Amino acid sequence: MIRKTQAQKVIKFVRNLLFGVLFGLILVLTISVISTRVSGGEPQLFGYQLKTVLSGSMEPTFETGSLIVVKKVLQNEALQVGDIITFRKDEQNLVTHRIIEELKTGTATSYVTKGDNVEDADPTPVLADNIVAIYTGLTIPYAGFLLSFASSKIGTGLLLLIPGILLLIYAAFTIWQVLKEIDGKTHSDNKASL
Repeated sequence: MIRKTQAQKVIKFVRNLLFGVLFGLILVLTISVISTRVSGGEPQLFGYQLKTVLSGSMEPTFETGSLIVVKKVLQNEALQVGDIITFRKDEQNLVTHRIIEELKTGTATSYVTKGDNVEDADPTPVLADNIVAIYTGLTIPYAGFLLSFASSKIGTGLLLLIPGILLLIYAAFTIWQVLKEIDGKTHSDNKASL
């Protein structure tokens, strides 16, 4: 009897832990997608941003579809050869490549960049003012595909709908278990009174 009670407690703890982790993950993803949609940008928390890798130019450092964590570059932050930076290629496009050379002309600094999987350097040096962020070293493989899908209209709808359905299923399961326990106690009480 004692073993059964302990086993039930362990199962209940594991079930609640898994539910909490799943619910927390869905909640974080939902908040991330909603904040992205509202801001029109990419998810950001405490000065760190998540960027989706859209091309293979930096393979094998990070694979296409991965999420990378970058940190906003401060105005006077020293960058060096070997750093991986995210910079504004033009008004619409951001690129993440490695610095291979620093160029100083008077008071202006610019950087020659190159993708790890590309033979030639980028054609135009990057002005320090166009650098948006620096790579922190944290990569989440293939999570970019999930974030891109979650940011789509269908993905956002599913991300808002799925947690509600999961909560309803969990509530129904919990109610069913409580009713089963009550029925078991009532049934055992009826046997005891006979």
